Amino acid sequence: MRSREQRQKGVYDVLDWLEKEKSHCMHRFWDCLFKDHILHLYPALRLLRNSLLDGTFSFNEKPAVEEGLTEKEQSEGKGEKVKERKNNKKRKINDKASEDSDGPGTSSASTPTRKKPAKKPSFSSPIKKGDTQEIWMWPLYKTQLPVSCGNKEGTLHRDRLARGKECIFAQGRWFTPSAFEQYGGKERSKNWTLSIRCRNTPLKKLVEEGHLQTPPMKRRKRTCVQNSMRELFPVISSDSSSADSETSALTEEEMDADDFEEQRSREGETEFRGRGEEVEEEDEADMEDLSVFLAPSLPVTCVSISGMLHKYRFASDVRGKCIRTDESWFTPEEFVRQEPSLTDGFWKRDILCHGKTLNFLLKKDILWIHSLLCECEMCSDQEQDLLAQKNDDVCYVCDSKGDIVCCDECPRAFHPDCHLPAVHRDSSGEWMCTFCVLRANRQWLYLSHMTEQDALNAPVSQNKLHCHYLLLCMYREDVQRVFVKDPCRTVARYSQLISHPMWLDRIKEKLEHGEYQMVGEFVSDFQLIFSNCSRFNKDNEFGRMGAKLKELFEKEFKNIFTIQ
Repeated sequence: MRSREQRQKGVYDVLDWLEKEKSHCMHRFWDCLFKDHILHLYPALRLLRNSLLDGTFSFNEKPAVEEGLTEKEQSEGKGEKVKERKNNKKRKINDKASEDSDGPGTSSASTPTRKKPAKKPSFSSPIKKGDTQEIWMWPLYKTQLPVSCGNKEGTLHRDRLARGKECIFAQGRWFTPSAFEQYGGKERSKNWTLSIRCRNTPLKKLVEEGHLQTPPMKRRKRTCVQNSMRELFPVISSDSSSADSETSALTEEEMDADDFEEQRSREGETEFRGRGEEVEEEDEADMEDLSVFLAPSLPVTCVSISGMLHKYRFASDVRGKCIRTDESWFTPEEFVRQEPSLTDGFWKRDILCHGKTLNFLLKKDILWIHSLLCECEMCSDQEQDLLAQKNDDVCYVCDSKGDIVCCDECPRAFHPDCHLPAVHRDSSGEWMCTFCVLRANRQWLYLSHMTEQDALNAPVSQNKLHCHYLLLCMYREDVQRVFVKDPCRTVARYSQLISHPMWLDRIKEKLEHGEYQMVGEFVSDFQLIFSNCSRFNKDNEFGRMGAKLKELFEKEFKNIFTIQ
């Protein structure tokens, strides 16, 4: 590709091929493009990267330079276009005349035509050449400004600054001005209006000239030791005047910096405040023991809803469905939206775990927000990965991984042989588990209440769905798999004390082979498991496990048969 036009077209052809044929490599492409040495050479790419990271990117078909042209410039531009058309027309006539001539002209040998150099491609700029406007007056920076503090760079959002919110986005995180000042290593300044700059111009100048709007501040009364001591021990006027001078020693800029943080606290945007109540600051002294957060899954609540947060699934607010409820898997942002009483919920603040916000867990490195360029399954936007996040990663019955089938109505997943009835491996299409089938059919299966005796005398052939449900509940509850296998093979001296052993796999086998005629026969084998357990184990750990299993069985039995 010798010409510039051919090279430019070739680059766009490669990019089109990359987007269509290798879309899974787009993250790698952006990662290579946004290297520091490239961003240093092309500042426009830095603006593009920042707008992509914070979600403010928008595509404008017309270049920004055309929007700011005056009528005079536009008329001059039209005149140049008319003149160019005339020249082109004249050039065409000359070309035609030269073609009609039999031989070269008189000047063809002595004055050869000079080839005009190819015109370099031009790129639109946010500001006209020679314009002396400052960067914060450019149309490109109407909503946000590039700022820096020390060796850190970020993007300041004007509207969020005016509302007192976290307004500076850098390295995939939001910062308050004071926090960004500390992030840039300028915390000793204690005055973010001077330490944070836009193209070497402190923000203090932009605020004073009206280019930036800060939240309305309410002067905070400051008290010092001298004030409190003065109430107990009155002093003479000369001493009091000196004390007043010490009290007002704080500069105007320091009060502005502190008042900005106070404004955020009053508006409820601080991530340490709970809704409707004052929560003390979450620091290390407040939480000395973090052992409650070491489990792989943590209980979380948001006002009236609850779920379990699985840490290995967490990615960010909108990526990684990590919170499981009985109905579905949710991202933190989706989980907050399930609470009807919250109209402006914020996941870091409103989701609590053991009384602490998720922001606290992030600060303690219990949770980690993934990079925007992360390519893991939780951050993937591929349809297959998104679909896999809607269901559990382990079998609902045996709590282990492997080849599992997923229910299309609930988040449960099962090994084909663990589910009842067993799932055929060659089955295709939508599939519902026994739990969902029973829930969907209960509204018309039993419209009236039954007595316990009626339920026991009911035929198994008409109630096999209920038997499957009860057996699955028992498998699920027996986490340590104590009652699954034949105890005569696993427990010493069991056969010497128990003459009629029974276990869950045996009940499953008899149910699938049609050995039960009435529901009462099915229930009696469960009662045999519970009585054998009580007799052999007495009141030890396994005996208590059997008693708990019996309590759950009786509760679920009455529930699904609507026994009064």
